[in-house]
Amino acid sequence: MYQYDRKGPKRGIALYSYSAEYGITKNLEDCFEDMYDMGAHGMEILANTHIENYPYPSDAWIENWFRLLEKYEIIPVEYGHWIDSHVLGFRDLTTEESYEMLARDIRLANRLGFTVMRTKMPVISGELEPVKNWREIIKMALPLAEECNVRMCPEIHAPTNLSHKLVRDYVEFIEQTGTKYFGLNIDFSVFRNVFDANDKRRGGFTPSKPEEIIPLLPYIYCCHAKFNNMNDDFEETTIPYKEIVDILKEHQWDGYMVSEYEGADKYDPGYEVGQTLRKHHIMLKRYLGD
Repeated sequence: MYQYDRKGPKRGIALYSYSAEYGITKNLEDCFEDMYDMGAHGMEILANTHIENYPYPSDAWIENWFRLLEKYEIIPVEYGHWIDSHVLGFRDLTTEESYEMLARDIRLANRLGFTVMRTKMPVISGELEPVKNWREIIKMALPLAEECNVRMCPEIHAPTNLSHKLVRDYVEFIEQTGTKYFGLNIDFSVFRNVFDANDKRRGGFTPSKPEEIIPLLPYIYCCHAKFNNMNDDFEETTIPYKEIVDILKEHQWDGYMVSEYEGADKYDPGYEVGQTLRKHHIMLKRYLGD
């Protein structure tokens, strides 16, 4: 499998960005080719969208997966999945049932070469608070995660910000257990500080300042490089990107920023996200000095 040994913050792409095109005008190999052309080596997938016959892909599909990774010099960075404790509807899954769902994904992520999982847990509030037994579920999975060398990372996403109690709870859990196999995925929506009349801003959301990420860096294994609007000067107009990237560089954070497009026109018929992604990566290349 292709290896890329550049240290520091690196560029990648979340295939979620291709949602309007995937399965319509683009297949998996088209996305790989697009990423290769941008020099964006790190990939995030959504397991139930991008793995054929998920959660039981065929040996032939897996063989082709590794062929594509090698051909296009792509590194499987983050495996997006859900612990769907609400799947039954009439009752929540027990801790043991939720663990079995999580364990299945840990094994599959490892089989496909991923070392980070964006572990999304069901929420019980508008502020993205997870189910009450999340600690028990994650603690049960830690030995398997260590065995498979996969780090489970819930996503910190607006309207949650970096000073939210939820973040403190996750950090407290990491420090109490001493684990290296549970961490954070920071979505750059937490830094968004510009909204126009057509944008939805949830009441009570206070943007985090870029420097608030510094004490969290030891726990962060991947970042969602969320972006909403790229102008013709290759600048993102809603998020203070240069300050964020400068901090990641200064503090020698070694991980991938995977581009995730959330623009309002994402699902417009005929819209090609690839051009917007290219603008984003021109900006990131400039800030990173690639």
